[in-house]
Amino acid sequence: MRLRNSRFVQTILCTSRPFRRFTTILSIACSLLRRLLRIAGSSRETSRSWHTPWCPALTRYKPRRLSHVIGFDDAPFARTHRGDVLVIGAVFAGNRLDGVLIDRVRRDGANSARTLIRMIRGSKFVQHLQLVMLQGIALAGFNVVDVFELHRQLALPVLVIARRRPNLAAVREALITRVPAGRRKWSIIERLGPMEPAAGVFVQRVGISLPDAATVIQRFAIHSSIPEPLRVAHMIAGSGGRV
Repeated sequence: MRLRNSRFVQTILCTSRPFRRFTTILSIACSLLRRLLRIAGSSRETSRSWHTPWCPALTRYKPRRLSHVIGFDDAPFARTHRGDVLVIGAVFAGNRLDGVLIDRVRRDGANSARTLIRMIRGSKFVQHLQLVMLQGIALAGFNVVDVFELHRQLALPVLVIARRRPNLAAVREALITRVPAGRRKWSIIERLGPMEPAAGVFVQRVGISLPDAATVIQRFAIHSSIPEPLRVAHMIAGSGGRV
């Protein structure tokens, strides 16, 4: 025991060839292990930056903050009315009503998207708006809004909101059998797809994710399940009575 623990024996062991070979291999292995760990760490950071937001294991999704919104709704009209129907746009910055836009669209016509684009582009709010809300896909009866053209021309997301899920089969039947250019209008609705539940209402959307849609609805739904831009537009449009 004394011999094994002596300084002389330790010197012999440290300077022996097998021991030097073992320490060299161990040093190389440790160096390789450190390099692999470093590569794995950089790969993990890269994957975090490239994975989509819905992957909770890699990143936490942060909804977009949309605070400048315009909501459109039309005025009520009599069943026998033919001609133009009043359309109101209520502009909100956060919870504050910033302005009101007024125009008209043809009942069961095809000029709703053009009219909304003109209203927004001709207003002082165009530079600040972040989202367009619609109370349903059509204005003035079956004047279906081409939301894809609206999105393309304004470079703004479009969110269609309804309290209840519509009967699309009945809508298709009415459009094709009783409305001029009904097939083209139905193709817009069909392309948009069925309504999805979000924050207590039903939505269709272009240029905005479902989580972002739910977030913006919850933010603006102060006095009811309908967001304030649409609720206020509806109240203003209905204040003048039926056309």
